[in-house]
Amino acid sequence: MQWFVGTIVNKLDAKGRVSVPAPFRQVLAGQGNDGLYCVPSIGGEKSLTGFGNALFARQQELLKTLNPMFDRTFAPRAHAIFGSARHLSFDDDGRVRLPDDLISHAGISEKISFVGLGDIFEIWNPDLLAEIEKKRLAETEALFKAGQP
Repeated sequence: MQWFVGTIVNKLDAKGRVSVPAPFRQVLAGQGNDGLYCVPSIGGEKSLTGFGNALFARQQELLKTLNPMFDRTFAPRAHAIFGSARHLSFDDDGRVRLPDDLISHAGISEKISFVGLGDIFEIWNPDLLAEIEKKRLAETEALFKAGQP
């Protein structure tokens, strides 16, 4: 099993295309993807979440435990993943075209940070990521000091 790891910064061109980092493309290809899926951050952050077929399959399995007609949590959960997802295909150079509304949502202009988070990765404006990274590391340090796993 391969994971999305590391933080890599690439440029966004004038047409909204960005080269997906080669290690991320390798993980996606290993899952049988010819591109990636992308959704606005479910946590409400000004970022995007990217993933491949493996996460889609796992989410589908989790949703199977819910009755789509009578469980009030089914539609919001399914919408967040399946209803909001965009499939972005790779071109011959390993680039994807980010839709304008996703670029706007993440506040991306010239550069893009790809942040590996294991099963998923995030796409950020590098200027916004710096503060989030500090906050996340502080939260992790607090958990460590509290003796929480």
